[in-house]
Amino acid sequence: MDFIINNWMLIAVALASGGMLLWPVLQAPGAGALTAQGAVQLINREKGIVVDVSEPQEYAAGHVAGARNVPLAQLEQRLPEVVKNKTLPLILVCASGVRAKRALPTVKKLGYDKAQVLAGGLKAWKDANLPVEKA
Repeated sequence: MDFIINNWMLIAVALASGGMLLWPVLQAPGAGALTAQGAVQLINREKGIVVDVSEPQEYAAGHVAGARNVPLAQLEQRLPEVVKNKTLPLILVCASGVRAKRALPTVKKLGYDKAQVLAGGLKAWKDANLPVEKA
């Protein structure tokens, strides 16, 4: 008991540093988000469709190979025209993943139940050395 009383500050620092080391593990991609490798598996095994919700000029600067561009502002109107089969997995992508996360509830509301967000967006795709196209 004397050890704990005399070294309370060291124990607090050890617990805090342990918590900081565990934080990235606890902040893994959330529900509806997947890694670049998971996206590749969906594309190859289940014919997943990549939908880039970036603006057209961002899309033209670089996008996931084979992705279809449906800007976030036009998602409700254009997505049913671009992706007719609602049973196929849908992978939502943008530059960082933020807009894609905002698009997920809209896409689910439209009936695309297998929709997921690429965690980290196009940046994560590039970091995994996966193919990127330019328009």
